[in-house]
Amino acid sequence: METLEAIHTRRSIRKYTDRPVPRELVTELLRAAMSAPSAVNAQPWVFIVIDDRKILDEIPTFSPYAGMCREAPLAILVCGDTTQEKAPGYWVQDCSAAIQNLLLAAHDAGLGAVWTGIFPMTDRVQGFRKAFGLPGHVFPLGLVPVGYPAEKLSPQDRYREEKVYNNRYGQKRE
Repeated sequence: METLEAIHTRRSIRKYTDRPVPRELVTELLRAAMSAPSAVNAQPWVFIVIDDRKILDEIPTFSPYAGMCREAPLAILVCGDTTQEKAPGYWVQDCSAAIQNLLLAAHDAGLGAVWTGIFPMTDRVQGFRKAFGLPGHVFPLGLVPVGYPAEKLSPQDRYREEKVYNNRYGQKRE
């Protein structure tokens, strides 16, 4: 799949078959995630691969928009380790870029995935901290349930000219 095709056709997939995702493919997703740019090349990310059915079923009890975990064969928790930052405060951007790479790699591999937000919602952050034993310097940013899709969503053209300005805010492009 070409890069722009992957970007334009990727959709948030929330329904999965029960087919397991091979470990080698999960490694490829993680390799793609870790290829993301990061401030000062700090790469402050930490990934927790969750494939224990009991844990996946428990996640929606403390993360209300992660109900699809009950169907997903796995999820990847993406966290930022603030002790690894070289540019303080940029871990959110760094880990967001890693999540986007992960989503595109999953799509390219024929998998479905969706980004469920955690940070900065205090209740969700605390829920993930407790469930996964995260130390105080490791912040959960997002959870990405992954699996073979049980739904097919059509691509959407999301380009909106009214959201683009030329040289300064409010100045329309000609």
